[in-house]
Amino acid sequence: LTGEWMRRHGIEDLAKGISDAAWKDTYPARFRAAGYYTGFIGKYGVGSAPVIKARGASFDFWRGDPGQAGKFFIETNDPTRTHKTAKMGNDALEFLTSAPKDKPFSLSISFNAAHARDHEKREYEPDVRDDGMYDGIEIPLSKLATDEAFKRLPEFVQKSEGRRRWEWRFDEPQKAQSILHDYYSLISGVDREIGRILATLQQQHLTENTIVIFTGDNGYALADRGMADKWYAYEEDLRVPLIIKDPRLPKSRAGATVDAMALNVDLAPTMLDLAGIPVPAAMQGRSLKPLLDGEPPKDWRTE
Repeated sequence: LTGEWMRRHGIEDLAKGISDAAWKDTYPARFRAAGYYTGFIGKYGVGSAPVIKARGASFDFWRGDPGQAGKFFIETNDPTRTHKTAKMGNDALEFLTSAPKDKPFSLSISFNAAHARDHEKREYEPDVRDDGMYDGIEIPLSKLATDEAFKRLPEFVQKSEGRRRWEWRFDEPQKAQSILHDYYSLISGVDREIGRILATLQQQHLTENTIVIFTGDNGYALADRGMADKWYAYEEDLRVPLIIKDPRLPKSRAGATVDAMALNVDLAPTMLDLAGIPVPAAMQGRSLKPLLDGEPPKDWRTE
């Protein structure tokens, strides 16, 4: 949202929200000030529930939820057993089909899959349509999911939260397979909703005029090094997907892979730059546009 490091934005816990003064320099605020119709759907974990509810007024279309956006299924006696992933997809289609035709738009969707629901009977419960889609398939663990790799860890890591959660999920082969099947089924559910969104853009004749960015908020250890989740500075915990689809790029750039190091603080300035909106001086990230164009600056970061 801010393109800033914590030292500058000052949000150091889950209860503190972005101040109104600081909000003016976030990418949604800058898009709205530039005349865009703005929307937010899904997990908005910045601040307490009342603070988050009030933030909805900063968008034209608001379907944000506090924290982890609740459980995986709609909780109000829903007889259809609608999964939150599908609901967020439905909300996105509503946004795209109801947005004013005379305005550009900026829509952010934060799926809450595949974040674990700790201590639930099924911590990664998928959509009923996807339940069992990987039955009969043994999903291999990482090559780093070994006792040898675990024993190489410092003692304080061996006794950490990451190891405790490994015991919840991966200490038995059958349990590990059950977790992996549900986890990948959740991701497949997200894939389906993204497919529906892209199809709706095409139906609305917006494909050639819409930039799509896909990313995640953290990596994940699936028994790597005898650990679970995302607690330490190892590659599997830190690295995230980043796909940017800009229809204006020449065909020679389509499908290109860029090895330069991109960081999450780069996303906000990148979106503004791609839309031709001035990037606030407060943002500490750098626009990725030169990398997309195949012209990386000589002073690009290496660490």
